[in-house]
Amino acid sequence: MSRVIYSVASSLDGCHTDAEGDYSWAVPDEEVIAALNADAATVSTYLYGRRMYEAMAGWETDPEVAGQSPESAAYASTWKAAQKVVFSTTLPAVWTRQTRLERALTAEAVESARAGAPGDLTVEGPVLAHSALRQGLVDVVELLICPVVVGGGNRVLPGDLRASLALRRERRFGNGMVQLTYDVR
Repeated sequence: MSRVIYSVASSLDGCHTDAEGDYSWAVPDEEVIAALNADAATVSTYLYGRRMYEAMAGWETDPEVAGQSPESAAYASTWKAAQKVVFSTTLPAVWTRQTRLERALTAEAVESARAGAPGDLTVEGPVLAHSALRQGLVDVVELLICPVVVGGGNRVLPGDLRASLALRRERRFGNGMVQLTYDVR
């Protein structure tokens, strides 16, 4: 059965963005992108909130994004081939291929996406992931810890969440980033 994976970059103090909404401190280098590309090989469906979808659509719509490096081009190819489900009450339409719009994140919507997926699903973006975590829809939490403290901002995990986790993998990278993969029990 496919897994729902929450994969997110995090500051050491647990933020996805700083207080101004900036996440440029989380930009991975080629070694990290190559590792993330290998992880993405099992993913067939991305679950997005509006803001994350708008940020990620560039992998299909902006050739300069994919042209940054060979690893970026490889990720763009993977992203374009995957199914995307965008959960938004405000977005009027989606503009990338293989993408559908849902108005609410529900267990039924995730199970429907899972049923049609030949591989894993990722829930992208902390706002949507917070809802998925609270509903018990996430099977794996994968944190890419960046060597920076930002002092506040958009939290990676909701403050009211209680969950038991089991460490499955730890990877260290030359740039100081560490990837921790936990199974949700």
